[in-house]
Amino acid sequence: MCQELNLMFDLSLFLRNNFARVWALASEKLTSLEIGYISSVMVTELLSPNVGSHQYPNQIQPSILPSIQKLSLAVDCITDTMHGRLKHLSLVRSQEFLSTYFKRVNDLGILLMADKCANMESICLGGFCRVTDSGYKTILHACSSLYKLKVCHGSQLTDLVFHDIAATSLSLTHVSFRWCNLLTNHAIRSLVCNTDLKVLDLRGCKNLGDEALHAISSLCELKMLQLDNSDITDVGIAYLRHGVISSLISLSVRGCKKLTDKCISVLFDGSSKLQLQELDLSNLPNLSDNGVLALAKSRVPISELRLRQCPLIGDTSVMALASMQVDDERGHGSNMRLLDLYNCGGITQLSFRWLKKPYFPILRWLGVMGSLNRDIVDALARNRPYLHVACHGEELGTNPWNNLDGSYMHDYEELDELEQWLQEGEWGSDDEQMEDADDDADVVME
Repeated sequence: MCQELNLMFDLSLFLRNNFARVWALASEKLTSLEIGYISSVMVTELLSPNVGSHQYPNQIQPSILPSIQKLSLAVDCITDTMHGRLKHLSLVRSQEFLSTYFKRVNDLGILLMADKCANMESICLGGFCRVTDSGYKTILHACSSLYKLKVCHGSQLTDLVFHDIAATSLSLTHVSFRWCNLLTNHAIRSLVCNTDLKVLDLRGCKNLGDEALHAISSLCELKMLQLDNSDITDVGIAYLRHGVISSLISLSVRGCKKLTDKCISVLFDGSSKLQLQELDLSNLPNLSDNGVLALAKSRVPISELRLRQCPLIGDTSVMALASMQVDDERGHGSNMRLLDLYNCGGITQLSFRWLKKPYFPILRWLGVMGSLNRDIVDALARNRPYLHVACHGEELGTNPWNNLDGSYMHDYEELDELEQWLQEGEWGSDDEQMEDADDDADVVME
């Protein structure tokens, strides 16, 4: 029986008289439903089948979609009837390249919503530019079962929302405040009273500094920490070494301009049994090959490393990562599945010689500048058919910011490329193509 259904078209084209009849045929085991567009009237019929039924007024109709756990709808408006059974709510106004806002919704709208949604377990709000601390505070105090809270572009969200959060019964595990520029270190000091926090996304909160990291260091269960474009320094990063670094699976400090090579050494030197698998060091103007060398020596089992737009990163970093061994029983660069080197200032054609077999045997995603030499890039793609080579600056893999359900890592093919090469013995022809491309490049350079 079907358990997941995606209908990415306009359901309002259906005759309303037939709509209820359609859902009566749906499997009782359906747990996930996504609809491209549906009118609010049809949603009311979907969630409350007895509403508007006059044929058998005394007959109790069976519940439609009794096992539903995830419901994703694009609706024309939201009514009180729609709120009753929901435990997970996401209201985000956005466009692909522009920031857009709900300009007619204020604190009163959030107050009315919270009154109808007291049983909510996860809430995501994006683009509510007129909602102030009063509105957000209402959610924290009214929704006692809330454990996931995500606010993006909360332009009026300040530290005052968290002033008395310790007095609530909340036990938050997933928190995201992306592009909430008014938040400071004081907010984080109050927020960490939720000691079971596992995901903390503070990207774009530019006023957060080292004091925030000092508070975060007490979160021993933290798995994902994202601090992009914050005001942290190497001193603040050192706080993470005492406790939280041993539990982290994903760490992002992209665009934290004050960080240097020292942040790598203070974070990883002498550390053992680390679980860190995803590290984003992109857009750090002071990060150099020395920092990557220190990372390689630490033997941290990183599977995803993003170094894009680091002007001081060059061929030495690629050679260090290619030679990196997490343990003595596995090959060079054996853990790396994603490596983003797009627009790194020191990368030349020499790096491509270290991206060939047998280095990085399970690499699946690679970001580089295609303008280096298109022939070499194309030859690499042929040399490694399981490798996705991106040359136009696109982000690699999936976006971890949209992954707040407790599943932190990506799903990859389990195929071990190194074992396949050894079995097939097809080493010669592809390597020769890359060597020919290298030779052609050398001739052009001369």
